[in-house]
Amino acid sequence: MINTRTGSGAHTSLMISGSERVIFDPAGSFRADVVPIKDDVLYGITPNVERAYRSSHARETHFARIQTIEVSPQQAEIALQLAKQMGPVSSAYCANSTSRLLQQVPGFEQIGTTFYPVKLSDQFGQVPGVQTAEYRENDDADLQRGLAFNNARLNELEAGSGQ
Repeated sequence: MINTRTGSGAHTSLMISGSERVIFDPAGSFRADVVPIKDDVLYGITPNVERAYRSSHARETHFARIQTIEVSPQQAEIALQLAKQMGPVSSAYCANSTSRLLQQVPGFEQIGTTFYPVKLSDQFGQVPGVQTAEYRENDDADLQRGLAFNNARLNELEAGSGQ
């Protein structure tokens, strides 16, 4: 997540599609009634949850830089296990913990440890095969309102799907 006015990084997270689909959200604020969380790992990431997560963070004051890369099942599983082992992450350590996690995944050893989300994003963007996009919304600048709105929306979607 990047501040639209300053260009500085505000948060880093990592979605992992291994034997289960999770978001490693170190020191993150995303909570939803339908999303189990343990430490800083969000579980059960469906397309609806992914959209709610992205939408909760993108707002008038911030946008989401979304970077994707296809990895092997082995790489994904290593990342998944590392995320589960990370434990709760202290405030302001999101990029630090994510960069340390990535360094341990074969093929990402070149990622340097950093506290800065934009620096981590720039490093990750240099990995061959990484695709980068931006997601923007111009809704309320208040993160807590965005989180509450998307939680309510997810509850409606899940109730409507019969799950």
